[in-house]
Amino acid sequence: MSDFLTKTAVSREPLQASFSDASNPIGLDGMEFIEYATSKPQALGQVLEMMGFRPIARHRSREVLLYRQGDMNIVVNAHPDEARAASHGSEVPSISAVALRVRDARAAYGYVLERGAWEVPTHAEVMELNIPAIHGAGGSRIYFVDRYKEFSIYDVDFVPIPTVDQYPPATAGIHFFGIVQYIGADRSYDWIEFYTELFGTQLIPDEERYGIMPKGKLLRTPALAPANRFMLQLIEPEPNVYDATERLQRIGLGVPDVLAAVRAFRALGVEFVETEAAHTEARGAITKTYLGSVVFELVHSDAPGA
Repeated sequence: MSDFLTKTAVSREPLQASFSDASNPIGLDGMEFIEYATSKPQALGQVLEMMGFRPIARHRSREVLLYRQGDMNIVVNAHPDEARAASHGSEVPSISAVALRVRDARAAYGYVLERGAWEVPTHAEVMELNIPAIHGAGGSRIYFVDRYKEFSIYDVDFVPIPTVDQYPPATAGIHFFGIVQYIGADRSYDWIEFYTELFGTQLIPDEERYGIMPKGKLLRTPALAPANRFMLQLIEPEPNVYDATERLQRIGLGVPDVLAAVRAFRALGVEFVETEAAHTEARGAITKTYLGSVVFELVHSDAPGA
């Protein structure tokens, strides 16, 4: 994962000049996209469209499709070699990458590498951007993107699908709330240190909880704009359950009115878990598992980053 714990403070470089806020050392400003790797892109696409996402662009050289609603982007990567590697040979889709918006991608990348993050070699094709990345949970990637305003990465690497609205509205005010990460037993401290040291995340008190799945540890990221903050939830396996697999398990989606959002998504065909242990209520809801691995959790959130 990282060897930053072996580096003393004296051996570390001072903060980059462009990062004046020590609480946000890489100039983090939210999530640009979340990537799924899959060998069955059409099946995953159907699930995403039930959740309100629409395909809006195709990658110039690879079997990659961009889905969007509101301010959220999801990339479906079905390029054979990449999909096979990211899913470790499994048939089910996996969350293979998260792209972080940052003030300066090159500076942010240099900052985390100096603190022990593991570099992911990237090989851009002709007319494509070289987006820097480091290793995350379970072999996933964490990208750094600084082109996310008027001129974005999609303007270079993707070709819009003709006649399709490039900015479909968000269903029921939905927005990225966070990512749920499954970790190994007794690994909470390691991952808390990883995210805090590299990205400046803050541990949320145990009594402060969101949604209907309150287990584990919660971290809140900083952001240049407070509305762009998001959460990371770290969940260890249950006692006496041996599961050392670490992975990005599901996406958390914020909505201002959970019950209204559930009605809207049910109208689109989405099914929600309704059991004694987990059921729809004003605090949150969780979808059934689609394609063996794809789950979305709704959490009450008045605004992005709230």
